[in-house]
Amino acid sequence: MQKSILITGCSSGIGYCTAHGLRQRGYRVFATARKTKDVARLEQEGFESTLLDLNDSESIATAVDEILCRTNNTLYAVFNNGGFAQPGAIEDIPREALRKQFETNVFGWHELTNQLIPVMRRQGHGRIIQNSSILGFMSLTYRGAYNASKHAIEALSDTLRLELRNTNIHVILIEPGPIESKIRLNSYRHYKEYIKTKAGDSAHIKRYETWEANLKKPPQNELFTLPPEAVLKKVIHALESPKPRIRYRVTIPTHLCAYLKRLLPDRIMDKLVASSALNN
Repeated sequence: MQKSILITGCSSGIGYCTAHGLRQRGYRVFATARKTKDVARLEQEGFESTLLDLNDSESIATAVDEILCRTNNTLYAVFNNGGFAQPGAIEDIPREALRKQFETNVFGWHELTNQLIPVMRRQGHGRIIQNSSILGFMSLTYRGAYNASKHAIEALSDTLRLELRNTNIHVILIEPGPIESKIRLNSYRHYKEYIKTKAGDSAHIKRYETWEANLKKPPQNELFTLPPEAVLKKVIHALESPKPRIRYRVTIPTHLCAYLKRLLPDRIMDKLVASSALNN
């Protein structure tokens, strides 16, 4: 039987690449996006696509019902990927911005996953793949809201894995480092909404002036940055291995930082992280 997978955030980047790669590999891919124009484009490319806005419970429920109707109430896997990064210093991020970050990056994933677990329990198997980040186990400056959301995903996933350990449902974390995507360009919109208008009063104004120029452009030929196909390879292994790993780390910075975090005292690690090129 053809294995089916629901992927969120397929309009571009990792989600888009993974959807194409898995379809070519023979999977039945349900490529979801939160905008109608992106759904239409995905359908034109031959995908079974539907609207799924992680900020909207009704949208999540409708998408799940539609997909399960098409698959006769079965689903092999879900790849939680959709999200965004809210930039800004912690002291400048208002409560509303932090709430929106968690609504999309955490609460939406949680709600979608919880609607699919009963399906996987009934069929006796399933794969829940969470696209976390290097920022799920370490933190960089001016990314506090995003750091927090990815740390939360790591904790929820670890707990869910323990709670499902006596089932054949695997919970798997992907931890990419720098990947070619539109996340930086998309972050600029959130920067303008919540940070830029009040940046003049911020103690971090000089840092923002430098950072703003970087947010307006996608990374090009940056050190250690890999194409989204690097994540696709890990997703394929997570889907097809009889015993998938708990964590798949992607890019040299992710592997290196994971090693150094175990090895070095916190204060030395702080100095290294603060001076890292990843903070640019």
